[in-house]
Amino acid sequence: PGLQKPPPCWAVLSQDRVTVVLLAVGQELFLLDNTSCSVVHLSRCVPEPSALPQEKFCEFNTGIRSPPKQMVWCTRPRSRQRAVVLAWERQLMVGFSSPFPAPSGILQPLPSSLRNSPAPHPGFPPIPAEASQEIFRIASMAPGALLLEAQKEYEKESQKADEYLREIREQQLLPEAVGQCIEAAGYEHEPDTQKSLLRAASFGKCFLDKFPPEGFVRMCQDLRVLNAIRDYQIGIPLTFTQYKQLTIEVLLDRLVLRRLYPLAIRICEFLHLPEIQGVSRILAHWACYKVQQKDKSDEEVAQAINQKLGDTAGISYSDIATRAYDCGRAELAIKLLEYEPRSGEQVPLLLKMKRSKLALGKAIESGDTDLVYTVVLHLKNELNRGTFFMTLQNQPVALSLYRQFCRHQERETLKDLYNQDDNHQELGNLHVQGGY
Repeated sequence: PGLQKPPPCWAVLSQDRVTVVLLAVGQELFLLDNTSCSVVHLSRCVPEPSALPQEKFCEFNTGIRSPPKQMVWCTRPRSRQRAVVLAWERQLMVGFSSPFPAPSGILQPLPSSLRNSPAPHPGFPPIPAEASQEIFRIASMAPGALLLEAQKEYEKESQKADEYLREIREQQLLPEAVGQCIEAAGYEHEPDTQKSLLRAASFGKCFLDKFPPEGFVRMCQDLRVLNAIRDYQIGIPLTFTQYKQLTIEVLLDRLVLRRLYPLAIRICEFLHLPEIQGVSRILAHWACYKVQQKDKSDEEVAQAINQKLGDTAGISYSDIATRAYDCGRAELAIKLLEYEPRSGEQVPLLLKMKRSKLALGKAIESGDTDLVYTVVLHLKNELNRGTFFMTLQNQPVALSLYRQFCRHQERETLKDLYNQDDNHQELGNLHVQGGY
């Protein structure tokens, strides 16, 4: 729409695998997709302009003269009470004013708004989960709250720990208490609070005979991952709910797109993901990015990729070589193909690169006759007749296979081959056979 500067407001909308962008420019609203840009009229949003709300529900004086940089809506999960979050350069307001040490922005992912800033900060936390509310409510007698207090008293070597535990066990609520502490840990953003809750859960598990440990172990793993990506240097402030909805595969894709390869690999190794889904896939992405770097020679890049990848399962050097060729680095692609153990993957790319003679040599080395026939027929269509025959003369295996092919399919071509070789005996035999 003729933008000369960043738009004041825009939003990404996705539905049924179709993604569009809604863009505000001045007094107009534009709808962009991958093929077109169209103006959105008010009649497309509501049946009639008169259908817009005319009543003023609330008015609040912010006391700030400049307009906010961003505005998003928030809703409480239970009461559905709505609020507006406003963000200025160094100020965030949700019914109250909260200064920040550095320029900030706000995001609107479910379940609530989060703050994104270059300064280390836990962000604007979401509505606490029910387990967290039960445990941290003032004077709470929930099983999880009692277990947390028991663990704290145990660290102080106080007899009150036994009193709290007895109270929980008499009500037969110890499994519920452990579960509450594990669940609440997932919704806490402060690592110290997470550790405190997980220590309480571990403490309670010691007094249970048959408590399944999988949930506890999985929560510890999830929190290690979440704390790593929430670091301000990474800047992905996901909540536990968002992390579970996205899945680890999508999170790894986001890290790869941001070229955070070391962190993505460490997460894969920590979670023991299969190599094909984890480390191998990320290394392949890294290699495809590496071939785009123009500041190093082809030899240096090829060696660096081979040293990093080696014989890692699930990685195709031919795919990386294809990427290098698409980037205009044909010599690098050839060097990378030297590390590809499968000739069937080498030959098609060499033919695409018009390195037919090299492809023929690789096909013969593989011992795959079908692959040799593929290259020979490609050469036949690519070269003139004389050059084609001369090329085959230097490759006895290919020449022998082509003679067999001609004996059944192109007898006239076979005569030309014998003439060129001055093989009069075989030429005579061919004429005799043709006489019957």
